[in-house]
Amino acid sequence: MIAQEIVNGLVLGAIYALMALGYTMVYGILRLINFAQGSLYTVGAYVAFLLVPATTGLERATPILQLAVLLLAAMLATGVLAVLVDLIAYRPLRRAPLFASLVSSLAMMVLLENLVQVVVGAQPETFPTLISTTPWLIGPLAVTPAQVVLVAVAVLLMAGLQLFTQRTRLGRAMRAVAVSHDTAAMMGIPVNRVIALTFFLGGALGAAAGILVGLNFGTITFNMGDLAGLKAFTAAVLGGIGNIPGAVVGAVVLGLLESLSATVIPTQWTDAITFGVLILVLALRPRGILGERVAERV
Repeated sequence: MIAQEIVNGLVLGAIYALMALGYTMVYGILRLINFAQGSLYTVGAYVAFLLVPATTGLERATPILQLAVLLLAAMLATGVLAVLVDLIAYRPLRRAPLFASLVSSLAMMVLLENLVQVVVGAQPETFPTLISTTPWLIGPLAVTPAQVVLVAVAVLLMAGLQLFTQRTRLGRAMRAVAVSHDTAAMMGIPVNRVIALTFFLGGALGAAAGILVGLNFGTITFNMGDLAGLKAFTAAVLGGIGNIPGAVVGAVVLGLLESLSATVIPTQWTDAITFGVLILVLALRPRGILGERVAERV
């Protein structure tokens, strides 16, 4: 049913959007594709998974409180890890050719993924059912409480990021650095700190996406960030990489396309369509749906 697939597509779009924002912010600041974003998404999911036993007392009050604590803890931990990724893998290559940073990004993605595998093992883990996945029937639609919470949390985080970048002093500093590192530095803006903040926010949003995926689908794996990261990157390019609203629009379009295509073609072709869209966008409109706003990349 088309209406049901639209609901499913919006859920997928919300997940892709949180990850795509990490890609688009880092690209806007550094012109770097941070492929480690997919691994940070995985790390966030596992940090929350490992912290669940320590928060079980909160579940007796309300599952939402427990979820909020897990989100905050995992987002903080993963954000700090993202800053370390920048410090170790990217900052020493600031003046190096772009190719060097790209290779470092891919290496960091593989390193983090393998570290997760070493720590937690290769077997999938069942994420605790913090929010019910029993569907509510609304006319012909089946919507679960977990899906409602997922979309609500994603919207709140995306709205908060938009307000932060547009209305705060640090947000203005991020936009200034996106235009020119040298000019921002001459204006007294601590460029490296702003870049670190950008990585922190991107990692935190990726962690939130990983937790919400575990919440909604019930299973997490050490390599769950591989395909999800590539799809989020596709969403960022589709919307206009370097553009926050563009990343959200691209993610929603991609989620709907992926979900609706399953109604007319076999599901095994879904990923092929996703990356076929990436190729078409790069060939026909490399600036994406909304295009890159040079003065407001982030």
